[in-house]
Amino acid sequence: MSQPKAISHFDLAPSTPGKLKPDRLSAYIHRLRFQAPLFKLTIGSALFLGLVVFLVVSCSPSAPPPPSPRRILGDSRGGSYWERRVRSSARARARAGHVVLVTGASGFVGTHVSLHLKRRGDGVVGLDNFNDYYDVELKRARQTLLGRAGVFVVEGDINDRELMEKLFDMVAFTHVMHLAAQAGVRYAMKNPASYVHSNIAGFVNLFEVCKSANPQPAVVWASSSSVYGLNSKVPFSEKDRTDQPASLYAATKKAGEEIAHTYNHIYGLSITGLRFFTVYGPWGRPDMAYYFFTQHILQRKQIEIFEGPQHSSVSRDFTYIDDVVEGCLAALDTAKKSTGSGGTKKGSAQFRVYNLGNTSPVPVTKLVSILEKLLKVKAKKKLLPMPRNGDVKFTHANISLAQRELGYKPTTDLETGLKKFVKWYLDYHSDLRKYSS
Repeated sequence: MSQPKAISHFDLAPSTPGKLKPDRLSAYIHRLRFQAPLFKLTIGSALFLGLVVFLVVSCSPSAPPPPSPRRILGDSRGGSYWERRVRSSARARARAGHVVLVTGASGFVGTHVSLHLKRRGDGVVGLDNFNDYYDVELKRARQTLLGRAGVFVVEGDINDRELMEKLFDMVAFTHVMHLAAQAGVRYAMKNPASYVHSNIAGFVNLFEVCKSANPQPAVVWASSSSVYGLNSKVPFSEKDRTDQPASLYAATKKAGEEIAHTYNHIYGLSITGLRFFTVYGPWGRPDMAYYFFTQHILQRKQIEIFEGPQHSSVSRDFTYIDDVVEGCLAALDTAKKSTGSGGTKKGSAQFRVYNLGNTSPVPVTKLVSILEKLLKVKAKKKLLPMPRNGDVKFTHANISLAQRELGYKPTTDLETGLKKFVKWYLDYHSDLRKYSS
């Protein structure tokens, strides 16, 4: 930068042409000698003051540095960059592709469903609050996986009405795959409020936004096999009673089914509920038995296996993730349009409930035996009577209705599915160890 030109005494001389009179010359020179230092002092002071003002403004907390890319990605409602990401993610590549909002997108089932939808050409926008019920880093790893596939996951809560309305204002969703929920049967005894917050209040907030949308989306959502509660009739059919929940989690899912029916009846929302039966597989949840059994067996820690009355076995209808995803996509593809508009019903709307299970219950002891075989490690087992914490002795799905109306046909047996899970588990945790070291 060039330096400013020094001011000479002659720069202060009058600009009028002609000669200076001798009697005024001495007065001018006297004034010139006094003004020149004063002028320099004034200019210097002004420059110093300007520098101070510049430093104060640039260091002021009111002018924060630009956000990092991670902060932009995680912002619940960012600026133009955030909006471009949402709209780009929502763009369907297939000519007749759906445009789907997937809540709980960084969860276990949500990740797999989002990936399958995107890969077949549907537009997908994810939403997840990344709560710390289990390892948040696992959820972030799923988010990275989705990002690579072109799915943008908005960080936010389904209870955030402003955020939900903004998303629906930006994107005309044809479908909502609602998988966000507070999961886990036993955790409900420690934090019951979280189940009411997510599974009831959040569910109602979602429906409020959906019923006011124009056009209204069709909604497919995750209920649970837990709604069958203390029902002793097997296999569990959609027509069986579900008024005897054994846990608060089950009670909130049952309440969700009744809430869904209400919004279908009053507002014309097309709604399909899916009762999942013990879903397992790669990228699964660490709070599930198959996952922490694997972890503890490898760590040579003791695992606790619950028994029913008189040492009877506890069984679960374990259902592999890919089979469940096929059921979810079939429910989306066969969902009819909602009949309401802007909160007003214009005709009766579709309302459905399906079991998505494997219809082949397996004792938990058999699950452990398969893991021992795959891991080549003998488990340290401790058999205990089943506590009264909300768990039930067995689950068994009757899937004839889903087979008939959705074409649902699970094909993965437990050993095949666990083999795929164990391979993923070893790879994923090996990468984590390398990264941490």
